[in-house]
Amino acid sequence: MKLRNILCAIVALLLLTPLTTSAQKLKGKDQLVTISTPQGDIKLILFDDTPKHKENFLKLAKDGFYDGTTFHRVIDGFMIQGGDPNSKDADPNNDGSGSPGYTIPAEINPKYKHVRGAVAAARMGDQVNPMKESSGSQFYIVENHDGTPMLDEAYTVFGQVVDGLDVIDKIAEQPTNQRDRPLTDVKMKVTVENVKKKKIAKKYNYNYSTQAVGK
Repeated sequence: MKLRNILCAIVALLLLTPLTTSAQKLKGKDQLVTISTPQGDIKLILFDDTPKHKENFLKLAKDGFYDGTTFHRVIDGFMIQGGDPNSKDADPNNDGSGSPGYTIPAEINPKYKHVRGAVAAARMGDQVNPMKESSGSQFYIVENHDGTPMLDEAYTVFGQVVDGLDVIDKIAEQPTNQRDRPLTDVKMKVTVENVKKKKIAKKYNYNYSTQAVGK
């Protein structure tokens, strides 16, 4: 009788226990973004609840806008920044000032933190941009292994790197000039592929519930 009670309790516990990442009932596909660089590939997922940023990034990527641009500003222990169309030309001094000609309304969500591998939109400062609107194309990826919490709720975080954190480190370690521009161009090519969410969760240990890797 005691054994039967124990078995019943175990069954009840299993029924009440939430599904783990590997057991999530994930349906449909997501867009897996790959940023290819001389240092290797960075793979990332963009968040559904920052829809304007996700839609814009995917459109630019599919149109080839990012191909040939560089990570024009890198700071070891902080972040790497890219996506400026000006970085395609021969003038290194205008890197950081380019855009596709528009901004994106802020989609700052307090639940998205500047953890390692967070993908966020660059923007102009508060004095000229009180609404915190994002650049139409420039983005940065957090390289600091402890994150950069001082940026939380000030910039729109709209994605997370699921593979290639070591590549981000390698890019951040590149020698730079006084403007934090790498002495050797770190050019990128960005591609997008539709992949089943279930496969992404399993292959990269990515949890769609928490938008985190390995949790």
